[in-house]
Amino acid sequence: MTEQVLSEVGAVVAPEREAELVALYRELVSGPLPEGLVRTELLRGPAGHWRVQSLWRDMAALEAVRNAPERPAAPRIFRLVGTEPELTVHEVVIEQAGELSLH
Repeated sequence: MTEQVLSEVGAVVAPEREAELVALYRELVSGPLPEGLVRTELLRGPAGHWRVQSLWRDMAALEAVRNAPERPAAPRIFRLVGTEPELTVHEVVIEQAGELSLH
């Protein structure tokens, strides 16, 4: 059985470029998403640290996007706001989802 992988693309974004990053990500996810992408989210951390986490069906799906003629989307949007992103890939070893409760 092939394992899911989680890619993290992140960088520090200048405060004056954060709204642009959010708009670029919103535009990105409003269109067709790559084959094998299970979930993606844009995360904001302290001190201007931003990250796009994407869960992929398997490493082959991620590699297909990384090897496509068009540059991968997450690193591209960080570069468009003037920063050089770092990529980390994690193998999903155990996954557990909880239930959402709105009490």
